[in-house]
Parts: sequence; C-alpha cells; structure tokens
Amino acid sequence: MVEYGKILVFVMPIFLILIIIEKIYGHYKGENTAPNMDSVSSVSSGMVNSVKDVLGLSITLVSYDWIASKIAIFHLEPTVLAYIIGFIAIDFYGYWSHRFSHQINFLWNKHAIHHSSEEFNLACALRQPISSFVNLFTFLLIPAALLGVPSKIIAITLPIHLFLQFWYHTKHIKKIGFLENILVSPSHHRVHHAINPEYMDKNHSQIFIIWDKLFGTFQEELASVPPVFGITRPAQTWNPIRINFQHLCLLITDAWRAENLKDKFTIWFKPTGWRPENFEEKYPVYKIRDVYSFEKYGTKHSKKLMFWSMIQAVVTLLFISYLYNFIAIIGLPNVFIYGAFIFVTVYSYTELMDTRKISIFWEILRFAFGIAIIAYFGDWFSMNQLFHYSNYIIIGYLTLSLIVTVYFVSVNFEKEKVEVA
Repeated sequence: MVEYGKILVFVMPIFLILIIIEKIYGHYKGENTAPNMDSVSSVSSGMVNSVKDVLGLSITLVSYDWIASKIAIFHLEPTVLAYIIGFIAIDFYGYWSHRFSHQINFLWNKHAIHHSSEEFNLACALRQPISSFVNLFTFLLIPAALLGVPSKIIAITLPIHLFLQFWYHTKHIKKIGFLENILVSPSHHRVHHAINPEYMDKNHSQIFIIWDKLFGTFQEELASVPPVFGITRPAQTWNPIRINFQHLCLLITDAWRAENLKDKFTIWFKPTGWRPENFEEKYPVYKIRDVYSFEKYGTKHSKKLMFWSMIQAVVTLLFISYLYNFIAIIGLPNVFIYGAFIFVTVYSYTELMDTRKISIFWEILRFAFGIAIIAYFGDWFSMNQLFHYSNYIIIGYLTLSLIVTVYFVSVNFEKEKVEVA
C-alpha cells in the first residue's frame, strides 16, 4: 500500500506532463486529439483506479507465491536474467488476460472502461478499471512459476510493465520503423482501440507484438481504413464509475429477463456482447452500426463547465497526492475513509459534467462527508500539522464547490436549454 503510493507520487506528474505536451503539440499541429472534457474524464478514471489499487480493494484467489511453491522446477536468484524472464512471462500473462477480457462477456465489464473514450490519446491510457475486484488470471504466470522467478521480481515488474503501456496511446506517432515487428506501437494499438469491423478484437499484446503474430490476432493499421475509436455500445457519460459497471448492469438485467434457465447461466460466458435470442428487438440497447456516422458524446458543453471540471480534477489530484505522500501517517482504517471521499468527489463532479441535476445530491453528500471528517478528526487527516490553515481552505473549497454546482444546475443548465430551444 505505502510502496505503491510512493511510486504513484513519482509517476503521476510524469504522465500529466506528457498529456499536457501532447495537448500542446496537437494544438500546434491543428489536430486536437485530446478534447478537454474527454481528458478530464480519463484522468478522473485514472485517479479512482489508482486509489482502488493503493487501498488494495481486490482479491487474488490463488497467489503467485503459492503456485511457485508448488510447481517451481528451478529457483532463480534476483539477477538481470531473472527480471528479463519475469518481464516476458508477465507480457505473456498480459496478452491472454487482455484477450479473454475482450472475448468473454462478464470479463468485458472490467475492460470496457479502457476502450470507452471516443478519442485516442495519452489520457485515455489512464482509463483503467475499478470493477476488477478479483484477480482470476494468476495461473497465466505458471511459466514464471515453473522457472522459479521470485515473487519480489513479479511484484516489481508488474507496475513497470503497466506504466510502459502508456506511451503508445497517441495518434501523433505514426510508424516506428523496424521496431513495428517487435514492440507494440501506437499504430498497432490504434487498431486495437478501433471499432471498425476490420480491426475488432485484434492486437491484444501489451509490450511485445509477437504474441498477436504467434496466436493469430495481429492486424496492421491500413491506410485505407482510418480507425474510429470507442465501444460499439457507447458509454454516453463522462462518469468513470458509471462506465465501470454499465456492461455488468446490462448482463444482470438480461440474465434476470431471460426466460431460458440455460441463457441465465451461459450469458456470462458467451462471447462479448451476446444477448439471448430476440433481446435486441424486445429490449433494445443503442449500438453503433455505422462507425463513420455517429455523433460523439459530450461535444456540446459550456466553456464554464469545462473550466470548472478541469479545476475539480486538479484539486482532486492534490487531495490524492496528499493521501499517497502521507498514507503511513493517515493509517488504517482512515485511508479507506479518505478513499471513499475521493470516490464521492469524482462521482459528483463527473455527474455535473454530464449535466445531470442529481449532481446536486452528490455534491451535498460530499460537502457533508468532508465537514464530518474535519469535525470528527479535528482537521483533515493531520494536515494541520503541516499547514495551520488547512481546515479553512478545505471548508472554503467544499463550500465553493457546492455553490458552483447549485449555480450550474439551477442557472447554467436551464439557460443552455433555453438557448438550444
């Protein structure tokens, strides 16, 4: 918990700087691949995912340690060779877990968030799941366990492997020469994120493209087929918490409605998107049929709302940075209270981004939650020890946020409706 928090404190600013550089470069080139609202939603998704990971809100059914203790043939020392073997084993594990997430209905729920952006940029790399509460795929690390790769190496290499997947989420890098034959490139990954029929369910590799070529899922980006991004059942929301559970909600609803007992059970394990017979007619769900002719979500919004959403994301990042820097001081179980406040915060301001009136409820709840924390602990998780006026600043911020939310819902949203009418 503490170690991973420290890693994120170091990594988060690097990612944010690169996202800003991409935004500036796109503006310079006249190709804005990172609309502000989409980027705020993506960054918000990354924030709640990181909090979930730092708090350890997931269960591994079978640990790597246990598997290695039972089947290891060798016992490698933590050498450079062991790290290389561990990295390759993790990449093999990543390919198959990624592929299963695309091909099995209930597993798609945890991965849909990553594909939900209708843009392709560095920020969308941060759209990672909070709905994956159980790790089912430790068995895919059996090759590493057989060779006796130490669990410490796996623990160190896993986050490095994840962070190395950030850079290729961009439209600005076209081809990378002979490295296209070895590494996953932006071109390869654009294919993976595309919803064009020619590109669907291709290029699942994460670092080495060899796995797709070996297992028959490779597709080159075609000059004649420009990739269109998103998911065929579009999320139509900026709220990352909603997106994380949309597919699961559909599966639960369809399983409940299914008249056939077999369908109630098998729907979870069918190919992604499968629904019982005639359900598309009886219970239609909007689906993109023509990838070249659909309106992207949220392209019309007020500049005021966009500006306020960006402020909210920055302030939330500051809250999270404090959590990660002082997680040992905050301690258990208070870190979970802090984490809950972050989740409510993100839910509240992304509901406002969606121009939902219910955002007032979430903002009132957040205001009351924040005030209750200060009243109970006497300050904001020992922040007064570092900064004597922290209580006043946080109460002032919560008050301002509530007032601004009321303004948008009661004044700005109604004004926009009149202008549209």
